[in-house]
Amino acid sequence: MIEGLRLYADSASLRPVASTSAINIPWLRSMPAHWKVVRAKGLFSARTERARDDDEQLSATQAYGVIPQKEFERRVGRRVVQITQHLDKRAHVEPDDFVISMRSFQGGLERAWSRGCIRSSYVVLKPSSQARVGYFSHLFKSQGYIRALQATSNFIRDGQDLNLRNFSLVDLPLPPCNEQDDIAKVLDYFNRKIDGFIRAKRKLIGLLNEQKQAIIHRAVTRGLDPNVPLRPSGIPWLGDIPQHWEMRRAKYLFREVDERSKTGNEELLSVSHITGISPRSQKNVTMFKAESNIGYKICLIDDLAINTMWAWMAALGVSKYDGIISPAYAVYRRKLTGVLVSEYTDMLLRTSCYKANYLVRSTGIRASRLRLYPEQFFRIPILLPPIHEQQGIAVFAQKETANLNTAIVRTEREIALMQEYRTRLTADVVTGKFDVRSAAASLPAEAGEPAPILDADGDDSDMDEDADA
Repeated sequence: MIEGLRLYADSASLRPVASTSAINIPWLRSMPAHWKVVRAKGLFSARTERARDDDEQLSATQAYGVIPQKEFERRVGRRVVQITQHLDKRAHVEPDDFVISMRSFQGGLERAWSRGCIRSSYVVLKPSSQARVGYFSHLFKSQGYIRALQATSNFIRDGQDLNLRNFSLVDLPLPPCNEQDDIAKVLDYFNRKIDGFIRAKRKLIGLLNEQKQAIIHRAVTRGLDPNVPLRPSGIPWLGDIPQHWEMRRAKYLFREVDERSKTGNEELLSVSHITGISPRSQKNVTMFKAESNIGYKICLIDDLAINTMWAWMAALGVSKYDGIISPAYAVYRRKLTGVLVSEYTDMLLRTSCYKANYLVRSTGIRASRLRLYPEQFFRIPILLPPIHEQQGIAVFAQKETANLNTAIVRTEREIALMQEYRTRLTADVVTGKFDVRSAAASLPAEAGEPAPILDADGDDSDMDEDADA
């Protein structure tokens, strides 16, 4: 946490502004007396040019901004769909434009880093000479601005995307140009430091999880007796298993259930590849909520719930709660009693070898849209140690990984605190709570694209390009 303390010390050198004036804009309240408030349309205009023949396809992402699809594929390590039709309808984008995308109501506007084209349903904004792109790239990602943007429409009720009208309804602060540059310089500096801190902590979490999964994998696939005789399982991806263990297809152990909520008042559960099944109320979820949960699927204690589209990432778990889940997910209930221990089943089905098998059995046109349907799940072989061994394996794995879990939780908390620090610092600086001019003068000049902001654990896959109608 030493680096975090240094960051706090650095930010302590920022000075409050000497003179402020109250303004009648709810998300600003006040700002430096020498700043202006301007209409958004006075600083940005819509770029209406259609795609040029030599434009490459771009992806609008919350993590990286607007970048070429090929670069997005390189950064995330997977391919996305390449659009080949209706390219002439796509919108032309220039570097330093801003794009209002389908996710802008959640995470603000995206800055364009490359020339190219993007889906025509997105709004492309061209900055005027008064708007310094570096400053507005931070302002458009600040929580106050995002909330102001959200307040321009009821997205849950209307189901609509943001458009130019929404953008135009939010007035903007306008510092002098040199001060805009100073703000961008200071925030870029802090973001690089914060991102380095978060990257190191996430690497640590990855190593801790590897240790944890190695302990669990050994226990749930080989048992606790290192001297037990083994036999070939007949399944290449399972290898050898204890001689006295059984193995049955999932169809003999589970049945699919599709019971629906009539009121939508039950506990809403989340199904995640990171945390398994947990109450949504315990998670910091940025996605908008449905207007009603009527018709959501009932999930009871000891039911197995699978996020059908993300099964290949092990987004599944055996529930410890009664509640409801998305109607797009699958719920499986045991056919037999006294055959499976919930904790053992949960750990087994989330191991790397089972994840790899889900991937093979899932169908779809791209990785982010693969689905594990019930008929394929029912073909999966399930390892069945004697019930007392399952209980012993569960107790052993929980005990052996307890310290690792504690370290992971502590490290995740450190990341969360640093993200909260970033959010607060950005909000205070872009709205003029601090005078950064002296601090900017003392910083080294660092050119180039700022590092992606590492705040979100979610995947940008739903930002991939879709064909225009």
